[in-house]
Parts: sequence; structure tokens; C-alpha cells
Amino acid sequence: MKTDPERFIRANTSLMAPPHVPEIRLHLASEAHELWLKTEEELEEIGLPPPFWAFAWAGGQGLARYILDHPETVAGRTVLDFASGSGLVAIAASRAGASHVLAVDIDPWAGTAIRLNAVENGVALDFDGKDIVGRAVDAQVILAGDVFYDRDFAASLAPWLRRLAGEGKAVLVGDPGRAYLPKDCLEKRATYQVPVTRALEDSEVKKTTVWRFLAG
Repeated sequence: MKTDPERFIRANTSLMAPPHVPEIRLHLASEAHELWLKTEEELEEIGLPPPFWAFAWAGGQGLARYILDHPETVAGRTVLDFASGSGLVAIAASRAGASHVLAVDIDPWAGTAIRLNAVENGVALDFDGKDIVGRAVDAQVILAGDVFYDRDFAASLAPWLRRLAGEGKAVLVGDPGRAYLPKDCLEKRATYQVPVTRALEDSEVKKTTVWRFLAG
């Protein structure tokens, strides 16, 4: 990496509580930080992939809220948080009593952000930076916030998650109405009105639903 991730994260974020999950504090970027203003070219210049880990996306906030409000979903169970980003959902799962939580994200910067955020919240998380789509999963519960934003990614993701559900795993996703959500194989569990930043989304509040994948 051209830039030290931990030093960069500490310099370009602040510890903030996502509005829908005030129990958790994360290293996040806001309009007050230069990171918010950097173009894709500027990020590439410093060796930084798009910093999804620096924002509390609506789907993740909704899913984290659901886990904290329904701890029986993960309590005493092994959990995998897919495309973990900031680690918000993984931290919520640990707080709710999961026996083990693995945060997975292909962005190595996310690994650093997740470690810093886990320490801030006093929880222990493991991290894996491999692309695991299509692979076998040992966890009993799979969580994924805001993952159906891209057509090709969704096309590979949905069959995998449905297969895992068919193996008896609980597969929960948080989604604020992204275009490629496969609603035909989902069961609604809860709906929230999640405050977000207009600069990231098309509104200041996003209706966000937590869904469970049906066995396929």
C-alpha cells in the first residue's frame, strides 16, 4: 500500500455513532473530512480503493439495529458478516452475544477499519480478506448489509446466499431498496426509517428492510 491505512483512517475520520445505531461508535468520514471530497483519481493516487468502510450505509444500519433488537438471532451462534465495510453489523452481532464473528471484505483497508472499530467497541472480531462468494461457509448465521447495488455482483451473490439458506443457515440481509435485490426469494423481517446523508443517498431518510433468504 502507498499509504499506511491506520494512520490515514485516524487522520481522515472521526469517531461517530451511526444515527440508527447509537450504541456503536465507528471511525467514519463526514462532510467535514477531506476524504469525503476526494475524487476517484485522488483516491487511486494514494492507493485507496473506494472507501465504503468510511460510511454507515442504510442497509448495514438497519441490519445492525435488527440484530441488537433481536439478539436471539445470533446469540450463542457463529456469524459471518459478508462485505463488512466498517464492521458495524459484525460489531452488533458480537454485542448481541454471538459465539464467534468473522468479518469478510475484499478491501484490505476495511480490515484495518474493522480492527480499529472493534477495539473502540470492546469486541473481538476475526477478519478475512478473501473473495468467498460461491464457497462453503462454516458459520451458522450469514449477515450482509447493502450488497445488491450492482447487477453482476447480485447475479453471483443471490444464488450463493440462497444455497447457504438451503443448508439450514440463517441468511439475513439489510437493504434500502437497491435495484438488484432478489425479492422473490426473500422473507421480510423488519422495516426501519434510517437517517442517511443526502450526499450519499437520494434522500435524508431511507426505508430499509431486513430480509431473510428462503431456502433454495
